[in-house]
Amino acid sequence: MVSSMDIAKIGLKDKVTIELKVWMDNPDDYQFQPRVHLDGNMIRITNEGYADEFASVELDEEILEAAERDRFVELRIKFEVGGMHGQLNHMNPNPKDGKGKKLATPNWKTVVPLL
Repeated sequence: MVSSMDIAKIGLKDKVTIELKVWMDNPDDYQFQPRVHLDGNMIRITNEGYADEFASVELDEEILEAAERDRFVELRIKFEVGGMHGQLNHMNPNPKDGKGKKLATPNWKTVVPLL
């Protein structure tokens, strides 16, 4: 299950793009179905099947106009898992280049309708 969501950035090029940072409870959890709600000039992001509102932000006029026109947004999601990602205490060096290895961070991009 999703433990928290943070909106990192909202941008506008051809369509409204929202960058999310999503923290999951464990790596085998696939209970994530994002839903985006537009209430006035506020965007709320929830997870399908759960009543909790995880993230919300107020939109400026230009982004609000584009969102109302298109009626969908593009989500760029960066997943992190509690206990796996974050600060590493011990980094194993890679003998080829001498740099420490990092854990992979999965990213996901999807287009969702505004509800």
